[in-house]
Amino acid sequence: MTIWLWAILALVALVVIIFIYYFNKIVVLENRIDNSLSQIDVQLKRRAELVPNLISTVKGYAKHESKIMKEVTDARKALVSATNIQSKVKAGAELQNALKSIFAIAENYPQLKANENFLNLQQELAAIEDKIAYSRQFYNDSILSFNNSVETFPGSIFASMMGKKERDFLEIPSEQKAVPKVEF
Repeated sequence: MTIWLWAILALVALVVIIFIYYFNKIVVLENRIDNSLSQIDVQLKRRAELVPNLISTVKGYAKHESKIMKEVTDARKALVSATNIQSKVKAGAELQNALKSIFAIAENYPQLKANENFLNLQQELAAIEDKIAYSRQFYNDSILSFNNSVETFPGSIFASMMGKKERDFLEIPSEQKAVPKVEF
């Protein structure tokens, strides 16, 4: 009789240990997702903060390019006022496209192209773009780890007990997936 009691206690202890392990694993993965999403937000905000400096630098050289300046300003406002990650990604893509127009303007103004402030801002924006891409990749990697944990056995059992479901990956807007057309 005591052997059965010990076996039952050992089984219960094993289930409790496994539950604690999966509970902690799922919580850590969710925290990693939240952190990576926050990193994307930080980089998007840094990019948005650089835009006014870039615009003021370009304005001095390209006064008649007010339409492009307005597009960049509007795209920045949309990014700053975005409330969820989908709207931030969309607004970030619009800002990125608007910024491409500013860099295209620089091609027409050799003095602007050689301006140290403009070059520094351009380099900083390029670095931020790299960080945004890395942050998005890290976010999706975190989602993959989380989804694998909540969809595979025995994690799926514990995830359903905790009310956790798989999460969606961060998708690139379709306009950013298009291959750029290069002509000579």
